Amino acid sequence: MTKTIKRYLPLFSLTMILPSWELLCFAGSIPSYILPAPSDIVQAFAAVEADRWLRHLWATLYIAIVGFIISIVVSIPIAVAMVRSEYLSKTIYPMLVVIQSTPVVAIAPLLIVILGTGDAPRLAITFLITFFPLVVAATTGMQATPKELIELSKSLKAKPTREIWQIRLPYAIPYIFSGLKVSITLAIIGAVIAEFVAAEEGLGYFIQFSTSYFKIPQAFASLAVLSLISLVLFHSIKLIQKSFFYWSLDE
Repeated sequence: MTKTIKRYLPLFSLTMILPSWELLCFAGSIPSYILPAPSDIVQAFAAVEADRWLRHLWATLYIAIVGFIISIVVSIPIAVAMVRSEYLSKTIYPMLVVIQSTPVVAIAPLLIVILGTGDAPRLAITFLITFFPLVVAATTGMQATPKELIELSKSLKAKPTREIWQIRLPYAIPYIFSGLKVSITLAIIGAVIAEFVAAEEGLGYFIQFSTSYFKIPQAFASLAVLSLISLVLFHSIKLIQKSFFYWSLDE
């Protein structure tokens, strides 16, 4: 019974918040251009053609997912290199911290100038936002491998590549998936930031377009779609871990 309550608690909270939100807007006579009621948001969502929603949805998803995949392809080798070499770790890690500390919004216009107005700058922005948590998670996981296992592999004269693939990486899987869950939500944020800077399609662009014409319920509808996408992608990562790496889950 307790597990059932915990499972449906978020849904119950949502069903309590939405009526309260609707009542607040109605009783307080709050204008829709300040805080639209949920009913106004639903109407605004229904007023937009399905093809238009799908076009903006695909534009955002494409940038988010491709940028996320690029961050995985780049981050894991960097983490492996940092684990294998203390010199590289001391050299690369400070550079990564500097890159992560630089506001991406500030350098986004520069990326547009350097890379043009196509998908390249948007992918670069998404990558810059998503790769750091993956590097940190993978590095932390591989460094957390018990020393006994490492010493055993060395006593058996295992090659460094086997040590990485058969000992360190499997042990780091829970850490890596923790980083993936963080990064996949950041990928949506990166895609939206990129669309704010330079785009003609995407949910971020649609929010900016809607607010410029004071269509605030429509902007809130786009925001709701973005939140739903983030939740779906987050749970997709959890499903992948549960399906293929179930042994890495805590009981």
